[in-house]
Amino acid sequence: MNKQPRQRIVLKVGSALIAPDRQGCSSRYLLAIAQFIVRCRAKGIQTILVSSGSIAAGAHRFPLKPGSEANSPEAQVVLKKAMAAAGQTEMMATWDKFFDFPTAQILLTHGDLRDRERYLSIRETVFTLLDHDILPILNENDTVTTDALKVGDNDNLSAMVAAAADADTLVICSDIDGLYNKNPHLHSDAELRPEVNKIDAAIYAMAGGSHSDVGTGGMRTKIEAAEKASSHGIDTYIVNGFKEESFNALLSGRNPGTLFRASETPLQERMHWLTHTVRAQGEVIVAADEEMDSAKNCAELSSNEVLEVKGNFAAGDTILLRSDDGTCLAKARSNYSSSLLSFIAEQEDPELADSFTDSLGGIVSEKDIALLSKTPQLEK
Repeated sequence: MNKQPRQRIVLKVGSALIAPDRQGCSSRYLLAIAQFIVRCRAKGIQTILVSSGSIAAGAHRFPLKPGSEANSPEAQVVLKKAMAAAGQTEMMATWDKFFDFPTAQILLTHGDLRDRERYLSIRETVFTLLDHDILPILNENDTVTTDALKVGDNDNLSAMVAAAADADTLVICSDIDGLYNKNPHLHSDAELRPEVNKIDAAIYAMAGGSHSDVGTGGMRTKIEAAEKASSHGIDTYIVNGFKEESFNALLSGRNPGTLFRASETPLQERMHWLTHTVRAQGEVIVAADEEMDSAKNCAELSSNEVLEVKGNFAAGDTILLRSDDGTCLAKARSNYSSSLLSFIAEQEDPELADSFTDSLGGIVSEKDIALLSKTPQLEK
């Protein structure tokens, strides 16, 4: 693993490892994972656990009868929230029984991560727990989250947590040995990629669907997570969590799966948060020929250069600056609400429009702009 003087790793464990039969939590695979955490801590490696599994762990408490009204899509959503509530306590109790040191539970929604003040609070909490040798165990708060507030999968959540925690290494457990050039469950001649230095469209093309019927994250979400983490300077491994030898190899410094190398020019924490964690609440469309290749140019955007305002957002929300040819240019904090910006941009008199921005300030501020490279994936 990463040979930094002070090591900190985030380990992501999925539902199929927690509750492989959806009959409650099982120690079948977790014992080896818990021993890995114990051995990491014994080596002085600070460890953070991102653990899926609350819904899978609680599913057996809610048997459905044929023809039940709970089979409707709306009822299924409510049922899964109840499963998560019941399963979360069982999952935490299962982890606790493996350790002779204290653990702490942190449940998150995307709303917690995209709000800067709450995001910084999460960072401080994690750092304080680690300083007191307490193992942080994080999971998405499936009981209360909504479509607008959920991350959706714990692969991407683990990358956001790794960035927030200033981790050196992210280890994502899978049901296969790593990234293959094609789905090894379907193709006997599939070849493992031991190392990836750059994530591009060809890498995403290798990702198939999820093989497990328990988890929600397939290989694609794992690559998305690797892209988020590596752009922050975090080495990311995808390994087979069902094999004990995967963890033995990691502890001995060997690569048992696929290593996504950390970027040599990582994004700073605030820019990474703005680029990969915060979702844009709306879009501002500008002409394709506008100069938007620097934060300064974006900050100097005038209302006369705005072609269209999309979505509903408030002043202070994050927006996407996009050219009319579809190119994503930047993400930034808006100084205007969508209604006010639309009103100003629709003024036929350019001088009148400029008078608003002259008195109220620029559309976005230079310190809150993240320029976007043309990557395959982006948390818009």
